[in-house]
Amino acid sequence: MNDRTCIVTRKAGEADDLIRFVTGPDGQVVPDLKRELPGRGCWVTPERWAVDKAVAKGLFSRAFKQKVEAPADLGQMVDMLLVRQLAGMINMAIKAGEFVTGSAKVDLAIRSGAALAVFHAAEAAPDGVRKLDQARTAFMHLSEADAPIPSLRPFEEGEISSLLHENAFKHAAVLAGKAGEGVVKRAITLQRYRLEPGTEGKAAMTNT
Repeated sequence: MNDRTCIVTRKAGEADDLIRFVTGPDGQVVPDLKRELPGRGCWVTPERWAVDKAVAKGLFSRAFKQKVEAPADLGQMVDMLLVRQLAGMINMAIKAGEFVTGSAKVDLAIRSGAALAVFHAAEAAPDGVRKLDQARTAFMHLSEADAPIPSLRPFEEGEISSLLHENAFKHAAVLAGKAGEGVVKRAITLQRYRLEPGTEGKAAMTNT
């Protein structure tokens, strides 16, 4: 098994497409999302069911070839870290002018082709989502793109206001730039992580 093979699915992947785990001095399994912690690591597909299965089946001890302790709530711990990481990147994108909120600004970003992706809060009104979906579809046809600008809902209800406070939004558009690209990447990872078991092969982006 190479260094970047998921210990659950046994499928190899790039570092960016997996979650790295290491063991701390106390023998506890620790998620290393930034892949910076020292020591030998193991890798897991970035989906909640895979982390939970690794804990339940004792796969971390097998991967590290020694007895290690994987907390029962490790899956939830990873979820929390992914959420905080995304929220932090959104705040960076806002400061960089690469994240705009409000229906009017989002609509303009879509129709001008400036939007890399569109975000909706879980509690966003269906009518508002529908209008922006229409803008995405219109831009796709006018630009002759193969698919609409991706639409993402990575956060659960109530998370945006509790994490972003004054930067909370119902609708947002991510614009081109280093921070904006980081937001999209992390949002796709979080949305994939939260897929229900059995849907791990689904695309992380919704285009309808």
